[in-house]
Amino acid sequence: MPHTETPGTEGTPATRLRWWTELPLILLVYACYSAGRLLVRGDVTDAVNHGLAILRIEQALYLNAEHPLNRLFTREPWLGIPADFWYASLHYLVTPALLVWLFRSRAVRFRAARTWLMTSTFIGLIGFTLLPTCPPRLLDASHGFVDTMAQYSSYGWWAGEASAPRGLGGLTNQYAAMPSLHVGWALWCGVILWRHGGTRLARIAGVIYPLVTVVVVMGTANHYFLDAVAGAAVMGAGLLLTPVVLRTTDRVKALVPPRFAPAPVTSSASGSPIVSDGCQTSAGEQFPGQRQQQLEPRLASGTGPGDSPPARGEDAETAAAPAR
Repeated sequence: MPHTETPGTEGTPATRLRWWTELPLILLVYACYSAGRLLVRGDVTDAVNHGLAILRIEQALYLNAEHPLNRLFTREPWLGIPADFWYASLHYLVTPALLVWLFRSRAVRFRAARTWLMTSTFIGLIGFTLLPTCPPRLLDASHGFVDTMAQYSSYGWWAGEASAPRGLGGLTNQYAAMPSLHVGWALWCGVILWRHGGTRLARIAGVIYPLVTVVVVMGTANHYFLDAVAGAAVMGAGLLLTPVVLRTTDRVKALVPPRFAPAPVTSSASGSPIVSDGCQTSAGEQFPGQRQQQLEPRLASGTGPGDSPPARGEDAETAAAPAR
């Protein structure tokens, strides 16, 4: 049975991919994502209400794992500090590294994987717009959460405002908790490592990385469990939409005329005999091959190269008279 790939995740690029076109595209998408988080801040009261509503739903469903994890990370610095570094760093390191690796060594799979990631990111941006959500760490202290990023800020480059570098916290939207794209991007990385890593170690990393990321985002009080679930759902929706996006992109490219059209082949003058493509001869000129073809019948009939050709007209009748 031939091996088949999941639709939308594989595909041979119609044209060769160039890094100088792919890199600006990826940077543009990330800039839109960052600008969207910055511009669409939402109302703080609505964000807090949404966060409390999520917390109540989790408590009703007995899914409230944020409190015990957050207490553990707060009480044990050997867990809390690495978790803060994990949250502040790997999101921006592992994903680009896998994109570069795919581009260099798995180019035939790069376009679909990149489209999946970008489509999911835009869906997440819609979620930030429609449902601004206060993360657990920004809720009132009476709700029992501690911001570990602020608690351990002296160990890293971040301050008390999420994972942004010191002094740049005002340039981020701290109420973009739903969905968690930390979890969504980690899930994308896990799938890529599992499917294309090629080794058992890569597959193990593909399982561990998204699972640990889920624990980290809850233990650092940056996301609720349902934020993580929403991040996974966003990636699923992006995967389903990827074939549609690829087909639409191909149709748009087909409508754009090529930059350089091939020059039309002009035919030669109709009055000149064409011996070969682009080669013309005069009416009486013969190629060596043609002279050889005419010479062979003469030799076969006993006429030498220097003999006169057979008579024509009246001479032909005289030559034929003895026969009568």
